Amino acid sequence: MRKKTFALALAGAALTALALAGCSGGSGSTGGSGGSGSTGGGSATASSSSAGGAGSSSTAGDKLSTATTSLGKIVVDGTGMTVYYYGQDTKGETSSTCTGACASQWPAVTASGTPTVTGVTGTVGTIAGSNGTKQVTIDGLPIYTYAGDSKAGDVNGQLIGNAWWAVAPDGSKITTAAGGSSSGGY
Repeated sequence: MRKKTFALALAGAALTALALAGCSGGSGSTGGSGGSGSTGGGSATASSSSAGGAGSSSTAGDKLSTATTSLGKIVVDGTGMTVYYYGQDTKGETSSTCTGACASQWPAVTASGTPTVTGVTGTVGTIAGSNGTKQVTIDGLPIYTYAGDSKAGDVNGQLIGNAWWAVAPDGSKITTAAGGSSSGGY
C-alpha cells in the first residue's frame, strides 16, 4: 500500500511540474533552461498606497504605478503587485498566449476601462482578455502578475524559465535577477 501511495504522489508531482513548465517557455521560448522559480523577493516602496495579495482583481489594472524593489524601479498594478511580460507573447497581438494552467499561475492584469498611470512612461492600452475582460498592455505586450508573489514588492516571478520579466516604467523588460545580477547568456 505504501508503494502505491508513493507512486501516486510521484505521478501528481510530475503532472504539476509539467503544467508549470508550460508557463515557463516551451518550443517557441527565448531559450535557456527552466529557472528555480524564485530569484528573490524583497520589499518595495510603491508609488501607490494600496497593497493586496497575489493575483489580480478585475480592477487591479485600472491603476498602474511604479515601485522600487530589489530589481530597481518597476511597474506595479493597483494593488502594488509586480507586473511581468511573458516571452511567448508577441507585441501587437490581440490576445494573450498564457492560458489554462499558465493563466492560473500568471493572472492577467485586467481593467474595467482605460487604465490611469502614475510614473509609467511606456504606452498603456488594453486587448481583449478572457471572459469579456480587458487585459492591460504596456507597449503592446500583455502584462501579468505572479501567483508566487504574496505581497506588494515581491519579484519572485523574475526570470522564471527565462520567459518572465518584470516591466520597467519605460515599458522595457528588466533582464537582471533580484539583487542586480544579469540573466546572462540565456
